[in-house]
This record gives sequence, structure tokens and C-alpha cells, in this order.
Amino acid sequence: MIFSKDYVGYLARETVKNLVTAKMIKTDNYAVVNERVTGGLLEELGLEDRINDEVRVILEAFQDDMLKTGASYPEMFKKVKMELARKYKAVL
Repeated sequence: MIFSKDYVGYLARETVKNLVTAKMIKTDNYAVVNERVTGGLLEELGLEDRINDEVRVILEAFQDDMLKTGASYPEMFKKVKMELARKYKAVL
């Protein structure tokens, strides 16, 4: 993930604060809302890491075939990653 967990927590707190100030949400328990928003942000930001891990596993299985055919690892990585992103309906 490109952001630290502390920074994601800060972003969540600021988001909740701004939503309450703008009267878009109403809550009596800021801690619970902050925790849920932080969890949601961490889940979304971690999606790309999970997709990258899955791509590495897939390409590792086809490593011998890629060497035989002369396929470029970075190019194949991008192609497989885009396919998985499409599969998971992720915006990267």
C-alpha cells in the first residue's frame, strides 16, 4: 500500500469530520464511524497489493513458458493485472 496506516486513519478522521460539518452524515459516535471509514479505506487501498500478489503467483506458474516464448515479464504483469482488475471491478 502506498500510504501508511496512520495516514489512512488521518484521512478517515478528516473525511468523517468534513461529512459531519457538511451535514451529509449525522452521528453521535465518531469513534465507530472513524473505525469503519478507516477499515473501508484500508480495504480499498490494499486491493491493488492483493491483485499484485495474485499476478505474481500466476506469472510464477507460467515462468517456464514465458522464458521459452521470450515474453516480457513487465508486459505480462501489466496485462494480467489489468485482467484481474477488470475481474474484480477495481479502478487502479
